[in-house]
Amino acid sequence: MDLPKRDQQSWIAEAGPLAVLAAAPEPTDTSWVQVAPGAPYFVTEAGHPWTPIGQNDAVEWVELRDLFRGRDRPGVEAHLRWLRAEGVTCLRLMLEYAHKRHRYLERPVGRFVPDMVRLWDDLFALCESIGLKILLTPFDTFWTWLKWEHHPYNRVHGGPLLHPSEFLLCRESRQAIKARLTFAVERWGGSHALFAWDLWNEIHPAQAGGSAECFGEFIADLSHHVRGLETRLYGRAHPQTVSLFGPELSWRPEMNLRDPIFRHPDLDFASIHIYQQGTIDAPRNTVDAAVSTGRIVREALAEIRDGRPFLDSEHGPIHTFKDKRRSLPERFDDEYFRHMQWAHLCSGGAGGGMRWPNRKPHVLTAGMRRAQRALSLFLPLIDWTSFRRGNLNAEVKSLSGHAVPFACGDDRQAVVWLLRADTVGPDGTLDRAAPPLSTAIRVPGLAPGRYRATGWDTVAGAVAWELDVEASARALTLTVPPFVADVAVALRPA
Repeated sequence: MDLPKRDQQSWIAEAGPLAVLAAAPEPTDTSWVQVAPGAPYFVTEAGHPWTPIGQNDAVEWVELRDLFRGRDRPGVEAHLRWLRAEGVTCLRLMLEYAHKRHRYLERPVGRFVPDMVRLWDDLFALCESIGLKILLTPFDTFWTWLKWEHHPYNRVHGGPLLHPSEFLLCRESRQAIKARLTFAVERWGGSHALFAWDLWNEIHPAQAGGSAECFGEFIADLSHHVRGLETRLYGRAHPQTVSLFGPELSWRPEMNLRDPIFRHPDLDFASIHIYQQGTIDAPRNTVDAAVSTGRIVREALAEIRDGRPFLDSEHGPIHTFKDKRRSLPERFDDEYFRHMQWAHLCSGGAGGGMRWPNRKPHVLTAGMRRAQRALSLFLPLIDWTSFRRGNLNAEVKSLSGHAVPFACGDDRQAVVWLLRADTVGPDGTLDRAAPPLSTAIRVPGLAPGRYRATGWDTVAGAVAWELDVEASARALTLTVPPFVADVAVALRPA
């Protein structure tokens, strides 16, 4: 099996096969994930906090492809155990990735391909044993559209649909979609390795004849079908969401896209794909990408009325990769990735967001994996099960205008990430030889009392400093020890 990550290769070579198999401990909490009662994050049924840390993957891509027909199940298992040991908790996957013609889940429509069913059986079994979870969506709507002439749902191949522009409207297609979901629920819906359903990937007006009027009804129909079936079979249901290509919110302001995505009564958490034009989909520096991420998360949270979690389930340099046909330089991409994940978490998102690799091959770099591990090690500093955060990006003040704050908090806890914006070099990354920056921050909203402030090195994944500080009735003011590029701060009662 081709494992292109240097850290993974060296770790497996040095540790040996027995250590690889033992690297990710057997999961001790095998209960399902649910939305935390009264907090916009996730917990297991046993009450343990659970945070989605991961990325988008596909059964055709290099790290999972050898699970097909059991070509190298031990190699895939070693890879998944390595991910879990690096702090990854979740993979976002599509039941089929329709880029090519040999990985369709159904062929013809209604006949589930045995080799693909076995692949998914094996993947769920591996994730159960290792402690990984899957955010699962039934269709790859992007490549289904572009490769429609080959897709089994096409009427020319015996399917129900003439063109995908009627996907959300065609009643016969709706029954086929629900039949696919029924198969998945009955076969894998009882697994604790299933985190949640993304009932429809990037719902779009183009799939409904140019209208969004049917979105609410379409989502309700799929939601009730899946939830009812899971409840009947298993006595409970997995969380649900529907994703949207984020730029559509600003490109189509005349359409009602916000209600079905952020406030649909049948969905448990909100999800968009953060592909801001320019700063994120074709980034020139790593600071603007973070600023855009923070702004988009703040805007998304403002659309949510019931305190449900928000999760970016897809982001990355899609325009640079897909249209310009190049991968970002690895050093730049590592920092861009790390900045976006901290902007997402500290602005109030659940986890660090889920990158679409947009690299050749489609894998995350070793630096990105280290960034995920650093984020996972930070998480225990906050009690996410009771964190009723509000976004504070604009409310937290930094006395230095060169440090951009990303923050969220309630009356007991807060998270702040400070990112320098004054040392961007010619290559678009921050100058780590720059003189350290001194600043102080003012965090409103915390109840008066004494707090422990923990500074976090986001590169090393370790505590940088700890201070006790007093909050007055008006705000908490913290003098932040000097830092070169960025620092995260967790604030909890001392």
